[in-house]
Amino acid sequence: MRLTTAGESHGKALVAIIEGLPAHLQIDVEKINAELALRQSGFGRGGRQKIERDCAELLTGVRNGETLGSPLTLCIYNKDYQNWESCMSGGACDTAAMQAKSVTKVRPGHADLTGVVKFAQTDARNILERASARETAIRVAAGSIFKQYLASLGVEIGSYVREICGVKDGGVYAFTEISKAKTTQTGMIDEQADRLAKEKIASLKTAGDTAGGVVEIRVKGLKSGFGSMMTYAEKLDARLAGALMSIQAIKGVEIGDGFAAAQRSGKDVHDEIFYGENGVYRKTNRAGGIEGGMSNGEELVLRAAMKPIPTLMKGLQTVDFITKEATTAASERSDVCAVFALSVIAEAVVAETLANAVQERLGGDTLEQLQTRYNALA
Repeated sequence: MRLTTAGESHGKALVAIIEGLPAHLQIDVEKINAELALRQSGFGRGGRQKIERDCAELLTGVRNGETLGSPLTLCIYNKDYQNWESCMSGGACDTAAMQAKSVTKVRPGHADLTGVVKFAQTDARNILERASARETAIRVAAGSIFKQYLASLGVEIGSYVREICGVKDGGVYAFTEISKAKTTQTGMIDEQADRLAKEKIASLKTAGDTAGGVVEIRVKGLKSGFGSMMTYAEKLDARLAGALMSIQAIKGVEIGDGFAAAQRSGKDVHDEIFYGENGVYRKTNRAGGIEGGMSNGEELVLRAAMKPIPTLMKGLQTVDFITKEATTAASERSDVCAVFALSVIAEAVVAETLANAVQERLGGDTLEQLQTRYNALA
């Protein structure tokens, strides 16, 4: 299976093509749009979310709500394009409009400067339009399809926000409890943490500053044996870490106890193995459901750390890469905090990675073949 996305932040549309889906998977568009609405939610989001009301359109690969086995194409039209067409058209653009929207005061922490050097550009807009986290909208839409694929096998994915700019939700939650996170404005489950996080975000907004944070993603129902230790490219933990790191602004990933495992001795880290009437089992899950690069049948537990958004309303010091003069970084319409959105995006990329791992191992031209093979696994 393969996902390819295309599109710019203020371009006409965002597009995704998914290859390799089996035939006969029922696609629920309402679920896709519900995920897109969640991605636009959360305390601290910016003005762009008031303009866009993201809805996905299925262009190919589906008939009567069911996949055909051919490439599936998804599209999200950018409503803001009508305000940018004069300088974002694929054809000839208005010179004055292009100059008015050009960016030369590159932002620290963004792709602006490195991108203009790499691609020999004179306008950082040619970089930031694709580097923008707006691209994650189409990944969330595609991720919803991968989640529906996994759900047909009994595999569920959930997440919640553990931390926002130093404010922590220190609760220990069962998988059934984390769905509560989608009903709060911060994605935190603990009420006090939710309140303190909102106060922190409001304070940062007043100061023209931004916030990052940490989300935890959990996967229930994935059977053992997905991924492999035979080659490094097949290791499931490596693939999941790479997928999460591909999200804009992610600077760290943990699986299971993660970095905390390095602070303890082996007896307090490794999950001891027992045998009972239901077969082999573990009493703990410090490995986060992955051992030796393979799923072990326990819940997958992953965390992703997001840096603060690099577009500050009170811009940081930088240089104009054309004039080389010291200046203040350009400001684009942006968010103060998008950690809630990250939890939705992270679920999408985890779903994509796991769907790929399942399809690679089990194959199947139809969903029925896939389900038969999955149910036959120990």
